[in-house]
Amino acid sequence: MEIKKQWIQEDSDYIRKKVIEYNMSQIDDETKTPLEKVSFVMRNEKGEVVGGVTGEMFWHHLHVDFLWVSEEYRQGGYGAKLIQQVEEYAREKGCHLVKLDTFSFQAPHFYKKLGYKEFGVLKDFPKGQSQHFMEKRL
Repeated sequence: MEIKKQWIQEDSDYIRKKVIEYNMSQIDDETKTPLEKVSFVMRNEKGEVVGGVTGEMFWHHLHVDFLWVSEEYRQGGYGAKLIQQVEEYAREKGCHLVKLDTFSFQAPHFYKKLGYKEFGVLKDFPKGQSQHFMEKRL
């Protein structure tokens, strides 16, 4: 048996597929929901993207990948509106949970104000900071 360092996209995709197959074999049929990528985008009057939220829904939950609002639109409540929009969409699709992670230099307090609870912290990642894992039950 040989193990060597390499990156081949085809091999990576195969490994991912096999893990997903195993995971799906462990989940009851009611929980199995197809993966759906979701995003809400905010544009200014010129049509430029100035904010947005992206995520994935599966197994009756939403995982928020990224939330971003351009510097000039921050403090205007747009981040909260984006999160509320994606949460409402997740509710409509039958999701019961939203999960995400954020760094100490990003927005842990922002999410707490929106009702998220912290369930884990990875300290000193990146060095001198921390990564916060959060959830919200819908």
